Amino acid sequence: MTAVPSAQISDHEAAARAEAPLTLDTAPPRTLDFRALFALWANLGVSLIGFTSAATVLGKQGHELGFTAAVTAIVAGTAIGTAMLAVAALVGARTGAPAMAVLRGLFGTRLSYVPTVLNILQCVGWGVYELTVIAWGAQTVAGTEGWRWLFVLLAGVLTTVLTIWPLGAIAVLRKYVAVAVGVAMVYFTVQFARLGFPDPGAGNWDGFLSATDAVIAVSISFVPLAADYTRHARSSAKAFWGTFSGYTVAQVWCYVLGVVALLQSGGDPDKILGSFTGVAAGWAFLLVLVLRESDQSFANVYSTAMSIHNLWPKVDRRVLTGGIGVLVTVLALRIKEFTESYYAFLGLIGSVFVPLFAVLAVDYFLGAGRRGWNLTQDAPARWVMLLPWALGFAVYQFLAPTAVAGWWTDLWAKAQEAVHFTPQAWSSASLFSFLAAALATGAVTALERRRA
Repeated sequence: MTAVPSAQISDHEAAARAEAPLTLDTAPPRTLDFRALFALWANLGVSLIGFTSAATVLGKQGHELGFTAAVTAIVAGTAIGTAMLAVAALVGARTGAPAMAVLRGLFGTRLSYVPTVLNILQCVGWGVYELTVIAWGAQTVAGTEGWRWLFVLLAGVLTTVLTIWPLGAIAVLRKYVAVAVGVAMVYFTVQFARLGFPDPGAGNWDGFLSATDAVIAVSISFVPLAADYTRHARSSAKAFWGTFSGYTVAQVWCYVLGVVALLQSGGDPDKILGSFTGVAAGWAFLLVLVLRESDQSFANVYSTAMSIHNLWPKVDRRVLTGGIGVLVTVLALRIKEFTESYYAFLGLIGSVFVPLFAVLAVDYFLGAGRRGWNLTQDAPARWVMLLPWALGFAVYQFLAPTAVAGWWTDLWAKAQEAVHFTPQAWSSASLFSFLAAALATGAVTALERRRA
């Protein structure tokens, strides 16, 4: 597979091939303009999970950040994380390749299978989680603890249909859904502002950087998905600015609203949706947000298929998305609760992609990517690029070990003890792992240039 510059595809050809290609070796239509990309990422930036995740910013009860500090962490973390997301979107627009196929240029085709498999696991896990959240939201709107199976099934069917016609789904998001979501968000903002909220952590900035780190991680979670959509962008500039502006505005708004709702619900994330249904006609506007949550599950299912395409490029995309949609729905019907260890597992996979993006960005703009990456099926292995990725991952875990198992956290705790290091408030795992991986990649690319 080779890069497909947007100039090679005329408007007439794009109109004739309005949908995403069915196989990996077909050039993608370049139909997405700034408005479409802004609407897509604005919708992805607003989510029910985003509201509940405000708890990771506010902190534990009794040790909450002040409201001003929380908002500042949200804005800073979103800006940093979305800048990384926008760069990944730009690379997708320039190459015309899905996210995991882009990694063929970085690692070689066969080595790119490693992050591809991890991304498949991550996307399936988040897809199941999204259907669970949609069912929870639907139950809240309906005022019942029953009918979960029906809500999961309906959400799974809607998700699967959207993934069969992905560019058509993005068009609907731009024309209709983004407007409805905007109206709902404005309504809740006005209602919450009228009610007011307590500020138990007023003046407290302790934990600011860890809160910022949590927000960065949410933005970063879309990095391994970005190119799946921006490969259809009409230009790299539209891909960058549509992604950055749409996601930044939406996530900041979503998280701030989530913090206010959390404070109004007494700091209990399990009761946060009660703040939304507690205002006049809140159930109707919450229903809008519940229905549009399907774009989150759509993104996870569709990107799972795009990742699998890197492994089996000739399989029909519709078969993949249909099968994955069924799988995610069945899993969501069986899994009613997620344990802390499962959240930690997804967090572990997520920590893989922060340093991975650093390696990708440095090599693409300063290394081999300047000469043009080889994205074909026989792209040779670049084993040396695994080193900065592994270094960045190690730095991340050293600073903030993911609690997937006792032996794993003990391993990193012993490493900290060996060098007499105690994690501090300033030790941001995302930022330091990114920096370590970027610097190491810069050294590797410099050596490669000398050898060349």
